[in-house]
Amino acid sequence: MKLPALLLLFAVMASAASAQIITRAVAYEHDGVKLEGWLAYDAQAAAAGKLPGVLVVHEWWGLNDFAKERAQAVAALGYVAFALDMYGAGVTTEEPKRAGELAGQFYGKPLMAERARAGLDALLATGLVDEARMASIGFCFGGAVSQALAYSGAPLAGIVSFHGSLLPASAEAAVRNRARFLICHGAADKFIAKENLDGFIRSLDDGGFDYQFISYAGGLHAFMNPGADAVREKHGLDIAYHPDAARRAWGHMRQFFDEIFGR
Repeated sequence: MKLPALLLLFAVMASAASAQIITRAVAYEHDGVKLEGWLAYDAQAAAAGKLPGVLVVHEWWGLNDFAKERAQAVAALGYVAFALDMYGAGVTTEEPKRAGELAGQFYGKPLMAERARAGLDALLATGLVDEARMASIGFCFGGAVSQALAYSGAPLAGIVSFHGSLLPASAEAAVRNRARFLICHGAADKFIAKENLDGFIRSLDDGGFDYQFISYAGGLHAFMNPGADAVREKHGLDIAYHPDAARRAWGHMRQFFDEIFGR
């Protein structure tokens, strides 16, 4: 493991230790598919009453260690985090072709929001969260999932998309949406064509969305993930971890949460 990844892991472990983070797997189901998410929360904070809930949506690799670590980092901030499972219990991959197949079954279909809503319902069912203060964050594929969930009218105060695929909002989605948006985008991301980016922003403007779009200089796709460099070396994907962009984006998320949750 490279030094930046180690430092990030140590920071999360230190926060989790001081906050008494509880983690556990949660089995649930959607449309006959058995799913298994990952719940994380601060036991001391939860003992004082219901907390804001944050859905964490994984990259196209599936619910792996990175998504679980992000859930624990969110929990260390004083929220109840639930890393949902879009693919099925134990279904993950490290192969881009397989990841594309797994993620591809959701794009352009109601199933994307429906499967995400099952994760949101599983989080609500824990009894730990304040239903009036809910958010979703997602990475790459998960950013698109968070957008689709908001477009469906799910009871979300906000969403955060980290280097996510960008789904333009339809007029109907704009009417249904209840969430404020924070879009954290890598300025050097080759996966998002300029015309798609422009169309996405235009759709948010046309729909009257309350959004922030922040572009991070030098940020490639997957800039939040310390494991991106190893994937780049193995598969030749144009992705990379960018510690400065990752730190800034996480800080912007924290500010956004303070705003939407009224803390």
